Amino acid sequence: MKNWIQQTSALMAAHAPVYVIAVAVIAFAWPEVFGWVRGDVSSVILGIIMLTMGLTLTTQDFRILFSRPLDIFIGACAQYTLMPIIAYLLTEMFGLNPYLAIGIILVGCCPGGVSSNIMSYLCRGDVAFSVGMTTASTLLAPIMTPLLVWWIADTRIEVDAWGMFRGILLITIIPVGVGFLANRLAGKRQWFDGVRQSMPGLSVTCLALIVGGVVSQVKPQLMLSGIGLFGLMMAVVFCHNTLGYLLGYGVGSLFRFSVPKKRTVSIEVGMQNAGMATVLATTFFANETVLQAHPEAILCVVPCAISCAYHSISGTLLAGIYVRYDKWMAQRKK
Repeated sequence: MKNWIQQTSALMAAHAPVYVIAVAVIAFAWPEVFGWVRGDVSSVILGIIMLTMGLTLTTQDFRILFSRPLDIFIGACAQYTLMPIIAYLLTEMFGLNPYLAIGIILVGCCPGGVSSNIMSYLCRGDVAFSVGMTTASTLLAPIMTPLLVWWIADTRIEVDAWGMFRGILLITIIPVGVGFLANRLAGKRQWFDGVRQSMPGLSVTCLALIVGGVVSQVKPQLMLSGIGLFGLMMAVVFCHNTLGYLLGYGVGSLFRFSVPKKRTVSIEVGMQNAGMATVLATTFFANETVLQAHPEAILCVVPCAISCAYHSISGTLLAGIYVRYDKWMAQRKK
């Protein structure tokens, strides 16, 4: 039974994009199945995702933050400057309405995605550096995410920066801290290793539930707006994500990082914690009180939901491209 759970977890992590997309399709066809995933439930589910991240952290990961401060600083600066700026420019370029704009801005202002570490491993990047960047950006999120959203989007729509600070602290930092503490106290026990190996599948399941809940909520607006809305937001998400990969790699080149570190910065900058953005969108910009006055506010979760699925797909594809490039270069040298 234990081996089956671990094998299933590994399989789900390896095929996360397929799993998330399948859940999104089911939620669109039968929205009532995921109607319960909203509000506080979504926050709890995101907290579980962050708990799974904390369970993988060790004291060695925090030593990396202090042993490579310049690298981590450069990566964090790239994370919290490039993606918010790109998001803002895209809202202007595509002429997005305030609710769609706040959605993609939220994605841009969130920390790196928890699956970015897996992608760095797959593309032969610097995994230790990746873990360090993800940890640093997540720890900075309670301050940087509300501040950046307030700064960029405050003229378009009211932003509760203090509420976002408390919310991010509650649903990210505390669960990560609890997970780290559990790993610290029980990490060397045999049974705990099995728990850790089961976490990727749980994380993917929770992300899929968040996407399913969002799709069930936005279906009426998608049906009303037609394929045009979906196509528009796919274009915006594609540009945001792709430019993040390219400019992230450019930052690595600018500071003369090694090839593995360039790849890691590329993936860390391009892949955002869109699950966090989705929960923040539904909690602060599309909650029941706001929706009663402005039903169209539900649109703010559309870019977040699309990013949840697309970032996993594009990250997997990019990792594959890097690996194929390595094989091609190795063949050329023979």
